[in-house]
Amino acid sequence: MSELVGRYFEAAIAHLRRVQAEEAENIEAAAALLAEAVAGNRRVFAFGAGHSSLAAQDVVYRAGGLVPINLLEVPGMAGVTVMPAPLSSALERVSGLATTTLDLTPATSGDLLFLISLSGRQTMPVELAQHARGRGLKVIGLTSLAYPGAVPSGHSSGTYLKDHCDVVLDNKIAVGDGELTHPGAETTFGPVSTIVTSALMQAVVASAVERLADAALAGEGAAPPLFRSGNVPGGTEWNAKQMTDNADRIFYTF
Repeated sequence: MSELVGRYFEAAIAHLRRVQAEEAENIEAAAALLAEAVAGNRRVFAFGAGHSSLAAQDVVYRAGGLVPINLLEVPGMAGVTVMPAPLSSALERVSGLATTTLDLTPATSGDLLFLISLSGRQTMPVELAQHARGRGLKVIGLTSLAYPGAVPSGHSSGTYLKDHCDVVLDNKIAVGDGELTHPGAETTFGPVSTIVTSALMQAVVASAVERLADAALAGEGAAPPLFRSGNVPGGTEWNAKQMTDNADRIFYTF
């Protein structure tokens, strides 16, 4: 393994340890909202634009994941699937696109939205967070608090995603999202934002599952609705039943 590769792994591990230590309280606060939403038969949504969508997709319809988490798929925003790729960045600056998409879902007051944006500065995440809270949804923001103050807001209000959330999870990523340098490279490289943000999302889900499972053992609720791997015996049948039992709060099977 090259010295540079070693530095990359060390940077990723250091970030994971840092968020584990510094974001523990916020992780538990977010998990409490998620467990409350699931136990209360509410819908849960996850949204991220561009590469931030990867962390949102990571908790939707997957083995070991909670059944009622839905991807809020705004056209052109799921990863880098839109062509040409720079269009996805341009769409983040378009007002009304994300809010209109939310209005066309079954979302109602009391539901929960995870909103992921590394910089938290563009029109789309700010506007979506504002709109969701205005409709009575709880909003959990996953962002880097290094950006506000260092990079101006792209929203007309001058605010950032962090200003419109019930809970904020800071992934601690530096402006520029590059952990490595090389004398022959003209900019930083080796981003760890996807690794760290996905870990934060999975940590929140794990804590929420623990809360729900503890309540079920105490006779105070049902077992958490979880998917199984379709590669294990009975997994496909199990998942079909879970989706049937939770059909009123999922829409990724439409």
